[in-house]
Amino acid sequence: MEQIKHIFIINPAAGKTDSTNPVAAAIRAAAVGMGADYEILTTEYPRHAPQLVREKARAYEGRHLRFYACGGDGTLNEVAAGVVGLEKAAVTHYPCGSGNDFIKVFGVDGRVFSDLEELMRGREIELDYIQSDCGVCVNVFSVGVDARIARGMQKYKRIPLLHGTMAYHASTVEHLIRGLHQPYGVEIDGKSYDGRYTLILAGNGRFYGGGIHPVPDADPEDGLLDVLLVQAVSRFTAAKVIGAYESGRYREYPQYITHLQAKELTIFHQNGKDMTISLDGEIVQASRVSLRVAPQKLRFVIPQRAKLLPPRRVE
Repeated sequence: MEQIKHIFIINPAAGKTDSTNPVAAAIRAAAVGMGADYEILTTEYPRHAPQLVREKARAYEGRHLRFYACGGDGTLNEVAAGVVGLEKAAVTHYPCGSGNDFIKVFGVDGRVFSDLEELMRGREIELDYIQSDCGVCVNVFSVGVDARIARGMQKYKRIPLLHGTMAYHASTVEHLIRGLHQPYGVEIDGKSYDGRYTLILAGNGRFYGGGIHPVPDADPEDGLLDVLLVQAVSRFTAAKVIGAYESGRYREYPQYITHLQAKELTIFHQNGKDMTISLDGEIVQASRVSLRVAPQKLRFVIPQRAKLLPPRRVE
């Protein structure tokens, strides 16, 4: 049986402090104890991880490779972007970041992925992912105030005692003050939904923003995206609705939030302005973007005792 090559990619910028040394020590202890063939790499700048993945895929052409994203959801996004399209490569997440939201579909705390030996002995499953003009997205794609909040989170999560949902809420307050909605053109599976929106979200996963749970019915195996269109709302209404939105109770406010399932979307700013776009928390700017469920699957490694939690259908 072919031996797997385990390649760990550590992001020193993930989380509040650089955890490269303790993470590398834990990897060595687990890999040596198992007699595994492994390698440890460290990213040096943003978007370095996809380059590292491709370099190793060329160096070990024909080998069965597993790439471990050692960081948060942004690190997973980068490593997955490198793995996409590689025939004998899989990706997984060793959580070392501040969010670690995608793996919560396998258990709401994601801790099962923190056992390195069990993760290295894990099994591969096939999951959906999002292709877009702006890059690959594994978990959640959003446009509008929520993406602007995600961008604002970066400065708040470095503040002591402000992390996860606390950083998210701090950024939310800032953007409630700044203003909420914009005029967007939206096409979903060929049908127009143009209007003024506070945010537009497409979920492959169910959690983001450090534990926010807007689409509990999302299923990363069903070939569909769960889309939320949040209408233009006042600051007062936003404050009232946000609790239901964050806990997946969007159907309590059908006059403000539309839920759809879709295979592809196109979104553009009706005034031609750049939109703030979040792909798994990674922020980009564009005036127009198209996205879809990728026709191929992403090979994802999960611990043997992990399983995909069933979607919570919201009535």
